Order: sequence, then structure tokens, then C-alpha cells
Amino acid sequence: MSNYEKILKFLGYRLVRFIILFIAIIIISFIMVDLSPINPVKTYISNMIVSPEQVAALEAYWGVNERITAKIMNWLGNIIHGDLGNSLIFRIPVIDVIKEKFFASLILMMTSWAISGVLGFLLGIVAGYKKDTWIDKAIKVYCYILQSAPTFWIALIILMVFSIQLGWFPSGLGVPIGSLSQDVTIWEWLNRLILPAFTLSILGVAQIALYTRDKLIEEMNSDYFLFAKARGEHGWSLIKRHGIRNVLLPAITLQFLSFSELFGGAVLVEQVFTYPGIGQAAVSAGLRSDVPLLLGIVMFSAIFVYVGNLIADIIYNFVDPRIKEGEEDGQ
Repeated sequence: MSNYEKILKFLGYRLVRFIILFIAIIIISFIMVDLSPINPVKTYISNMIVSPEQVAALEAYWGVNERITAKIMNWLGNIIHGDLGNSLIFRIPVIDVIKEKFFASLILMMTSWAISGVLGFLLGIVAGYKKDTWIDKAIKVYCYILQSAPTFWIALIILMVFSIQLGWFPSGLGVPIGSLSQDVTIWEWLNRLILPAFTLSILGVAQIALYTRDKLIEEMNSDYFLFAKARGEHGWSLIKRHGIRNVLLPAITLQFLSFSELFGGAVLVEQVFTYPGIGQAAVSAGLRSDVPLLLGIVMFSAIFVYVGNLIADIIYNFVDPRIKEGEEDGQ
């Protein structure tokens, strides 16, 4: 079987697996929301004065009193036709809300993801090369603190220090108050992106740094690395030729696997900095009983996380030549 056929077979298997998982996520999420005290009718009418007849009509429209199986089948049928319903908060189609909010979150998450990956990898390389020195110990302590500290706590500290006390950056929002998004300059927008992106990136550093450190130490203890040292290679040139190249792909694989943590961290960071992204929309949908928007975000986040895992699997199975060689040797 050619490598191209292997990739197609692999993607086909993953696609079937994703469809099954996606349907399960939709059904479980719908059941959990239906069992919760969330009531879309009360959210829709809000503080309006309506008659009992109008309430009954809205309940019939939303299918509040229908059996759970009928609700699920209607919901699945609407999803198949591309209809996610209308947001009760924004009064527009859910898909439009997700497009707008996810674009803002995607820029935040990808910026943070890239920074955390590069910074974590570099710190891991330095820590592994300087094993058991004060530099290694300092990096490990830094990573352990990040892993144990709550995300919202670190975000609040950064907000208080750099925004409130020093006044270097705005305290939140994606654009200045009273301004339209299309009227904001790129520099004004970036100025409000820096703190959330910085916060989210340093939170993702710890895992990749500790993993890279351990993998580099493992490579430094390997036979071929010791043989290279015996030939006279030393210093950073030795790390670059025989260390970084062998650690890079596993580190990239791990970075793609961190999409779920990235999305979860973005929800909290966006809430602290009032950043108008998908995370803040998810919290608002939950607090204000916007069932269509909440379920739509759950579906979209599942796709986002699965894509990250799929890319990691592709790298792990088809890009890293050492894995291929290991599989061939085992056959």
C-alpha cells in the first residue's frame, strides 16, 4: 500500500470516527442543557409583559414541552440543513455570531499558540542542555508555577499590573468604547490584543517546555549522541545537529494536541479581559440561557479541538520519519 493510500485510509477512518463522536457530543450536550434549569422562553421574553397565551405559543414554537427524543431529532434535522437557530442574545442566526466571535478568538488563540510553542520549545532546549544547573531549576520552577496556578488568577494579576497599575495597555475589550470595529486602526486593535495573547501564551509554555526538556535529555543519553560527542562535537552545534532536529517534531505534535487546553484557557482569559471572542460568548450564552448559541459553540469547539488532534495524528504517523522506521523494524 502506497503512502498516499495510507493517508486516505487514515483520513477516512478519522472522518467516520469524528462523525460518530460529533453526533454523540451533540446528543449529550442537548440532553444536559435540556435537564438544566435553562428556559429559552423566559430568556426570549426577558422583562417583557406577555399574556399566558403568548407564553404558550412560544413554548410550542421552541418545543419546550415536547419529549426529549422529539427535541433531539428536530435539532439534528436542523443541523443537517445547516440551521443552528437564532441567538436569543444577539437576535441574529447563531452561525453569524459564531463566525464573528470565532474570528476574534482564532487570532487570539493562534497568536498565543505560536508564542507559547516557540517560547516553550526554546526554554525546554535551554533547560535540557543546562540540566541540573540553576538555569534548569529556574525554568522548572517557572513551569511548575504556571501548571499549578489557576488561569483566571494569572490573568487577573497581569491585568492589575500592566493595565491598572502601570497603565501600559487597555483593561479590555477588542476596540475602544464608542468605536465601530471597522473604524479602529490595526495598532489600536493590536494594543488591546497584547495582554490577552500574552496571558494565554505564558499559560501554554509549561507543558511544551517540560516535555522538550525531557525529550532532549533522553536524546543526549542516546548512543548516537554520545558517539557524536566522542567524535569531537560539542556545545550548541551538537545540540542543534543531534538534539533540536530530533525533538522538534514530537514537540510540534504535542503542541497541536494542546488545542483543547488552548480553547479552555481562551474562555477564561476572554472573560477576564472582556475580549469579544467565542469564549466570552459561550459564558454569556450559559448565563443568559441562550440555548441555540450555547449548543452551536459546543459543536464548533468540538470541531476545532478535533482538527488539532487530527493534525497531531498526521504528524505523528506520516511526518516523523523515526516513527516510520520504528514501525518497519517492528514488522
